[in-house]
Amino acid sequence: MKAEEIRAKSDDELKEQLLSLKKEQFNLRFQQSTGQLENTARVRTVRRGIARIKTELRHRRDKE
Repeated sequence: MKAEEIRAKSDDELKEQLLSLKKEQFNLRFQQSTGQLENTARVRTVRRGIARIKTELRHRRDKE
């Protein structure tokens, strides 16, 4: 997900997507520990997506 897409969404949409990414991250960690994870690059992508969303939410909060 690109920064432009994140900025275009509302706070509620971002929080919803953050929750979704955290669930996916949990599942990916579980798959990795059991040796079932095939796409290891997805772990990095999800982690960065979480960071981007948190950064945008923090930026909006500080801006107010």
